[in-house]
Amino acid sequence: MKCKIGFVVLAIIHLFVFETAKAQQKITIVAAANLKVALDSVNTIFKKDNPGVNPQIIYGASGKLFEQIRKGAPFDVFFSADMEYPEKLQEKKMTASKTKMYAVGKLVIWSKKTDPNVKKMNSFLDAGINKIAIGNPTTAPYGEKAVESLKFYKIYDKVKSKLVFGENITQATQFVTTGNADIGITALSLVLTPNMKKEGGKYYIIPQQSHSSLKQGCVILKKAKGNANALKFYNFIASKKATAILKYYGYDTKTK
Repeated sequence: MKCKIGFVVLAIIHLFVFETAKAQQKITIVAAANLKVALDSVNTIFKKDNPGVNPQIIYGASGKLFEQIRKGAPFDVFFSADMEYPEKLQEKKMTASKTKMYAVGKLVIWSKKTDPNVKKMNSFLDAGINKIAIGNPTTAPYGEKAVESLKFYKIYDKVKSKLVFGENITQATQFVTTGNADIGITALSLVLTPNMKKEGGKYYIIPQQSHSSLKQGCVILKKAKGNANALKFYNFIASKKATAILKYYGYDTKTK
């Protein structure tokens, strides 16, 4: 009888260990929408280098992802479009690592209707511009910086009635590609993607002195404490392979 009980206990322990290892193979990453194509490309390389590890990536506005994490959503790693959201989580002791800056993003004006390189920020004042798309400034850091730039050049009050807000920077960009907006302020990383290049639009990089820095940070969340694969991905973003991809999509990867 004791042998049978011992066998059952041993089987349960083995099953627990197996399921725990299996769970660690799958990691859930949440990331800012501006990273969509770049981080998908990084993930492809990561999976080749780490057979059996299966990172699942969910994209959205950094502010909304922050709220989900704060309310207990079971995510492992958070890649934000700013430093503030992950640092807030760190302050609340909801992380298993320090916040690490992995890239600096860039804002651009993008349009299929006009060439923003000609009039630059004054492109928004053209008579033919009726709708201007930006990310929601309350939840999307790129939207927040877009408003800062418009105010820096003293044109915000002139165009605020024309602003339409995407839930995140990807949706704001889609407003322009679909013709629901004439022009938009978006992320350089998005306009450099293959699909956006096919759209035939033109972009102008907004001078960085017009807005606070788009430093982007990542952090391992408390749920993933001790998860070796979450740590691997967190570290991989600083590797030569990953930074080469980020640079290709327009990010500055000089983090010091």
